[in-house]
Amino acid sequence: MSYSSTNGSGSSTGLVVDIVETLEEYGLDQGEYQLHNSVDIEAIEQLFASSDGNVAVHFPVEGVHLAVTPDSIEVLSDESTGSTAQ
Repeated sequence: MSYSSTNGSGSSTGLVVDIVETLEEYGLDQGEYQLHNSVDIEAIEQLFASSDGNVAVHFPVEGVHLAVTPDSIEVLSDESTGSTAQ
Protein backbone atom coordinates (compact mmCIF):
# COMPACT_ATOMS: atom_id res chain seq x y z
CA MET A 1 0.00 0.00 0.00
CA SER A 2 1.83 3.04 -1.27
CA TYR A 3 0.18 6.43 -1.35
CA SER A 4 2.56 8.38 -3.58
CA SER A 5 0.63 7.74 -6.80
CA THR A 6 -2.31 9.78 -8.04
CA ASN A 7 -5.25 9.22 -10.34
CA GLY A 8 -5.97 11.17 -13.53
CA SER A 9 -7.48 14.15 -11.69
CA GLY A 10 -4.32 14.71 -9.68
CA SER A 11 -5.48 13.25 -6.38
CA SER A 12 -5.35 9.75 -4.99
CA THR A 13 -8.51 8.05 -3.88
CA GLY A 14 -6.58 5.16 -2.31
CA LEU A 15 -5.35 7.12 0.68
CA VAL A 16 -8.77 8.71 1.27
CA VAL A 17 -10.53 5.35 1.04
CA ASP A 18 -8.05 3.71 3.40
CA ILE A 19 -8.41 6.52 5.97
CA VAL A 20 -12.22 6.38 5.76
CA GLU A 21 -12.21 2.58 6.11
CA THR A 22 -9.86 2.81 9.10
CA LEU A 23 -12.13 5.35 10.79
CA GLU A 24 -15.20 3.22 10.07
CA GLU A 25 -13.48 0.15 11.56
CA TYR A 26 -12.82 2.25 14.65
CA GLY A 27 -16.53 3.14 14.83
CA LEU A 28 -16.57 6.63 13.35
CA ASP A 29 -19.29 6.87 10.69
CA GLN A 30 -18.44 8.73 7.50
CA GLY A 31 -21.28 11.19 8.16
CA GLU A 32 -19.72 12.26 11.48
CA TYR A 33 -16.78 14.18 9.98
CA GLN A 34 -15.46 16.02 6.95
CA LEU A 35 -12.01 14.59 6.25
CA HIS A 36 -10.89 17.66 4.28
CA ASN A 37 -11.44 19.75 7.45
CA SER A 38 -8.93 17.59 9.33
CA VAL A 39 -6.13 17.05 6.85
CA ASP A 40 -4.84 17.96 3.39
CA ILE A 41 -4.62 14.58 1.64
CA GLU A 42 -2.79 16.03 -1.37
CA ALA A 43 -0.11 17.53 0.90
CA ILE A 44 0.39 14.15 2.58
CA GLU A 45 0.75 12.45 -0.80
CA GLN A 46 3.29 15.05 -1.91
CA LEU A 47 5.24 14.56 1.31
CA PHE A 48 5.27 10.80 0.82
CA ALA A 49 6.32 11.14 -2.82
CA SER A 50 9.26 13.36 -1.91
CA SER A 51 10.44 11.38 1.11
CA ASP A 52 12.60 8.30 1.49
CA GLY A 53 9.63 6.51 3.09
CA ASN A 54 10.69 7.21 6.66
CA VAL A 55 7.92 9.67 7.45
CA ALA A 56 4.65 9.64 9.39
CA VAL A 57 1.85 12.18 9.56
CA HIS A 58 -0.21 12.33 12.75
CA PHE A 59 -3.60 14.04 12.90
CA PRO A 60 -6.94 13.75 14.71
CA VAL A 61 -10.33 13.22 13.09
CA GLU A 62 -13.17 13.85 15.55
CA GLY A 63 -10.95 12.79 18.47
CA VAL A 64 -9.54 9.71 16.74
CA HIS A 65 -5.79 10.15 16.35
CA LEU A 66 -4.26 8.62 13.24
CA ALA A 67 -0.68 7.95 12.18
CA VAL A 68 -0.35 7.67 8.42
CA THR A 69 2.84 6.40 6.76
CA PRO A 70 3.48 5.53 3.12
CA ASP A 71 2.67 1.91 4.04
CA SER A 72 0.07 2.00 6.81
CA ILE A 73 -2.63 3.81 8.74
CA GLU A 74 -2.86 3.28 12.50
CA VAL A 75 -5.31 4.49 15.11
CA LEU A 76 -3.20 5.82 17.98
CA SER A 77 -5.82 6.80 20.53
CA ASP A 78 -9.30 8.13 21.09
CA GLU A 79 -9.18 11.55 22.76
CA SER A 80 -12.52 11.09 24.51
CA THR A 81 -11.73 7.69 26.07
CA GLY A 82 -7.96 7.77 26.18
CA SER A 83 -7.85 4.27 24.69
CA THR A 84 -5.12 3.22 22.31
CA ALA A 85 -5.22 0.87 19.35
CA GLN A 86 -3.91 -2.64 19.72
